[in-house]
Formats: sequence, structure tokens, C-alpha cells
Amino acid sequence: MRRASLRQDNETNMKQTVLEGIKVLDLARVLAGPWCTQALADMGAQVFKIERPGMGDEMRQSPPFLKNRQGEATRDTPSYFCVNRGKKSLTVDITRPEGQALLLDLARRCDVLVENYKVGDLARYGLDYASVAKVNPGIVYCSITGYGQDGPMAAWPGYDPVMQAVSGIMSTCGVPEGQPGAGPMRSMVPIVDVMTGMVSVGAVLGALFHRERTSEGQHLDMALLDVAVAATNHLSQNYLSTGGLPVRAGNGSLLFAPSNCYPCADGLLLVQIGNDNQWQRLCRALGREDWLADPRFASNAERMKHKAELDAEVATALSQVSRQAITEQLGAAGVPCGPVNTLAEAFEHPQVVHRGLRAEIEHPEHGTIAMVRSPYRFSKRPVRMQAPPSMGADTHAVLREELGLDTAQLDQLTKEGVL
Repeated sequence: MRRASLRQDNETNMKQTVLEGIKVLDLARVLAGPWCTQALADMGAQVFKIERPGMGDEMRQSPPFLKNRQGEATRDTPSYFCVNRGKKSLTVDITRPEGQALLLDLARRCDVLVENYKVGDLARYGLDYASVAKVNPGIVYCSITGYGQDGPMAAWPGYDPVMQAVSGIMSTCGVPEGQPGAGPMRSMVPIVDVMTGMVSVGAVLGALFHRERTSEGQHLDMALLDVAVAATNHLSQNYLSTGGLPVRAGNGSLLFAPSNCYPCADGLLLVQIGNDNQWQRLCRALGREDWLADPRFASNAERMKHKAELDAEVATALSQVSRQAITEQLGAAGVPCGPVNTLAEAFEHPQVVHRGLRAEIEHPEHGTIAMVRSPYRFSKRPVRMQAPPSMGADTHAVLREELGLDTAQLDQLTKEGVL
């Protein structure tokens, strides 16, 4: 199956992006903030990523460390690559007055600033919203923290697993009580970080639209906790409406049956029935019309009462069939289902291949690298995916172009350890 390459697309659409001309000062590290700024870069914004001299973003410290074309070790890691595509990397020491002055001067020329420092930290360096807004009233200043800009825990550090715990998400995931291995379970996918990055993208774009109409900039207060609680969605709404707390259902559902992972002859298949029509299609596709006459399964409410018995029946019906064959058969019949894939299997899934979700990009040090394709798709202005930057690769070029610094000034700042 053909792998998607974005090289030709990038050349064709280099100047046809939705955020062409937008400049972003990226003071974010690790995951949520960089996810946001990477999405803006994919949409065509020019993103200036600020990294600590000698250290860089914390994600550069997370192995494995990648080797370049010559087989030499670099400071590049998959963890850094996954959220820093298409940016320009500048190493600037923000603890130094000279570094602060440079960044404030850059902020004056930018449309957006994204940061995820602890509340109050950037005020020490004169880079907080109030300070930046004085030199650039139209700035869209996006602060991403664990608990938000105010409240009794605003100063606490916040990480994705902590937010999965505090928000109640973990309490809803995992093996049900009374079964082996019962207990709350976090998602290894950093869902809160990624969702916060996605929500922050929407907030930034909304604020840019507001500025377009009013010329007003503003401060965006984005919190991992807020996003995590919002993500509990119908589970929280049910609690707020009725007082009822959800119980862990493992791979099952609290709303519909049958819904679970069922072992086929060669792997697990997830079936998710969402209404009676889909239930009827499942029965007919499996040749089990007798289930339609069974009073235990006559409605979703009855199926939920008897879901343990129903799961056992479905598991028996699927136990001897090929997972791929039954997936195609059920999918064609309109039954929601899918194989429980490893990541390796996921990237070989025919629809994943068709959508080009494994993209190839040219990197100046590493050659052709594979990356997860941006989820954004525009019919008129396609996204532009470019390689993640090497640490500090663009420091001199950006400061020369944006701030007019000459070679002597840049060399002196480098010698003094500011860059």
C-alpha cells in the first residue's frame, strides 16, 4: 500500500496556508503547549520556539536519542519530534536581562504568544501578559497551566496523569469491581495534554478572529484540569443531573449493549452497538436471528440488564472466526466494530494508509523521517508539515531577520551565554 509523502504537497502549498503571515512566540515546553503551537505551524503560522541554551525543551531529555545520517547521536528524540514540527528553534536564556529584552522585542512583532510556565513565573522576567500587552496590545497571549491562573492550587504543578486522577477520568476507566485486576486505570496516551493542546488551538483561533473584528488582544487562561473535567462529558452530566456515579465497565459501555472486546480466532475485536437497528444488523450478520426473539435482548434496556449473558453469547459466536473477515462482514452490514490493534497494526490499517496518517518529511540531519500526519484538513488551503528543528538551529537567522541584529551583536550574545 502506498505511503503518503508530503514533500510535493509542501512545495505546492508553501504560500497557501490558512495562517500565512501569523507569527507565534512559543515559550511552551513538554506536550500540551507545543501540541498547540505545532498545529498553528501546520496551518502555516511562523512559530519561534524558545529553548533553554544547552538543555532545550524537556522533551529533548527523553530517550531514545536519534542518530543523524552519519550515525552520530543528536539531541533529537521522538518525544520532541511529535509536537515541534515546522517550528524555528531559538536558544535564548530568559533569566538574563539581555534575553528578556530580545523576547520582548520578538513579542512586539508577534500575533500570538503561548506559554506553560507556572503561574507568576514569567512576571519575574517581564514576560507575563501585562508586560507583553504594554508593548503589543493586540497580542493573543495563551497561558496553559495545570490548574489555571487562579484558585488555591494555581501554583501547583500539573501533569497529565495527575489530571486524569483529579478530574475523575481514572475512576471511570479500568477493570470493574469484583474482577481480577479491578481498580482505576489511567490512559497511557496523554489524553489530557493532547486535548488541552487541541482546545488551546481553538481558543487561539477564536481570539484571533475577535482581534480581526475589534483589534483587541486578550489573555487566554487554559487549564488541563478544566479540559479534563469537560472531557468527562455525559458521565459528569449524568452525575450532575441525577447524582449517580458511573461504575467502571472495562471495555464495555454504560449506555449500550452489546459493547465489548471479544476474542476472535486470531485477535480481539471491539463491537460497539449504539441502537436497536445496529443490534438487529449484528444478529443477522452473525446468523443469530434467534437473539431477536429472546426477551432478554428485546431492547437496549433489557440488554443492559443481561449484558453479562449477552457478552458470553457474542463471544461464543465470534470465537472461531477470523478477525479480519468478521470485521469486514460486520462493517459492511453497518455494525460499528474494529480490531484492537497494536500501533504497528494501526499504521497498516487500510483506512489509516488511505488517509496518509503516516507521513514522510525531509529532515536536514535525519533524512526522510516518518511522522503522524496533522489531523487538520482544509479543502482550499492544505496544511504544511515541515521537519522539527534542531536545537537552536534558527537563533541567529531569526534574530537577524526579525530584530535586525548584526553578526557582531549575535556573536557577542552567544559568547556571553545569552543565546
